[in-house]
Amino acid sequence: FLPSLPENKILVAQRPLLIVANKTATLVCNYTYNGTGKEFRASLHKGTDSAVEVCFISWNTTKISSNSNREFNCQGIHDKDKVIFNLWNMSASQTDIYFCKIEAMYPPPYVYNEKSNGTVIHVKVFFVLFLKETPTQTQEPQSAIPLWIMVAMTGVLAFYSMLITAVFINYWQKSKKNMYHQSDYMNMTPRHPPYQKNKGYPSYAPTRDYTAYRS
Repeated sequence: FLPSLPENKILVAQRPLLIVANKTATLVCNYTYNGTGKEFRASLHKGTDSAVEVCFISWNTTKISSNSNREFNCQGIHDKDKVIFNLWNMSASQTDIYFCKIEAMYPPPYVYNEKSNGTVIHVKVFFVLFLKETPTQTQEPQSAIPLWIMVAMTGVLAFYSMLITAVFINYWQKSKKNMYHQSDYMNMTPRHPPYQKNKGYPSYAPTRDYTAYRS
């Protein structure tokens, strides 16, 4: 509800709270003006000090233009005695108080509204997790039996290797001992001197060579 105003005054009314659940907000700025202005500008400001201009729209009897801040998705629409600001893709960080400002730009005198109570836009962000149901693949702990089998086989192979090595060494030592005894065997067949062939020596006895014992 807007009361009657004296000439060349602008009064703005806004709803106090606007809850945004789908990242889209529509803020309506109702205003009254009883002056002689022909060219107007309406803007939406963010923050208690109205430091950030979100977007604006300007119009006269023949032309309408609008622009938006890069950090916002905003568009203004003028409709008779109100200005509608549509915002979309809003984020939780944009939750704040917003003020409408209406200005009579031309002809003079320049007039704008006193600061209204503003509208708190509360942007709610819902985190929805879509969990795709997939069969859970449980990995069974790997059995330790193959490891023990490997260890056992390694032990058996090592044992047989040592056993074969021991048998080979024993056989080699025995063979070496037999060869040693054979090399130490002395032929004890009686020999006779070459000049006494027929003096009591058997005919099969070889002749003894005494020159081998001379120094």
